[in-house]
Amino acid sequence: MEMGFDAFAAACFAIPVLVSVLAVRVAYVICRSGLPPSKSPASGLRCLIVLGSGGHTAEMMNIVTELQKDRFTPRYYVAALTDNMSLPKAQVYEKSLIQVEGDGETIIENAQFMQIYRSREVGQSYITSIATTLCAILHAMWLIIRIRPQVIFCNGPGTCIPLCASAFLLKVLGLGWSSIFYIESIARVKKLSLSGLLLYKLRMADQFFVQWPQLQQKCPRAQYAGRLM
Repeated sequence: MEMGFDAFAAACFAIPVLVSVLAVRVAYVICRSGLPPSKSPASGLRCLIVLGSGGHTAEMMNIVTELQKDRFTPRYYVAALTDNMSLPKAQVYEKSLIQVEGDGETIIENAQFMQIYRSREVGQSYITSIATTLCAILHAMWLIIRIRPQVIFCNGPGTCIPLCASAFLLKVLGLGWSSIFYIESIARVKKLSLSGLLLYKLRMADQFFVQWPQLQQKCPRAQYAGRLM
């Protein structure tokens, strides 16, 4: 009986301490987010690029074409499992970048393409989406641990939320550091998308960009990037 009481007392003491340590660590990650790395990497930065269906992919590919390819490499493209259009567009683009020697041998190929479960399909009930959201979160965590991206680019598809949340959790736990760059879609003129609102309010994004000045006025922590399309 006394041992049980001691264990209960120890738990009552340990839980507040753990919560306090976790809160301090979250505050540190939020304060540290957005600051340049203390050391410049000697090689390229592992880059995770989240693609969404339709206009999201078109916007993101337009952004990707402006990246310094030798700095952001290797590149990992991720799209929803039910999205059959986005990854082929990225594959076509990456094939155009492959450098070939005079004898025809490929010497550089720095891209990989992956799919992830979608949290909720259009029209799916909220009850059934609980299970699919859990699967998406677990799959996202597995991908983040596997890739260990140093930079994440996303621009609004719901697919990015489990990935960004997983990357943020790894930062809190001290198991890796990913700089998250969120670019709000050009279609969002007066208010943020749901994905953007979550990342903005929860302060998970290291850099948050909008493409309309009136939206930047409503979101003072966001940066006005101008039209990217």
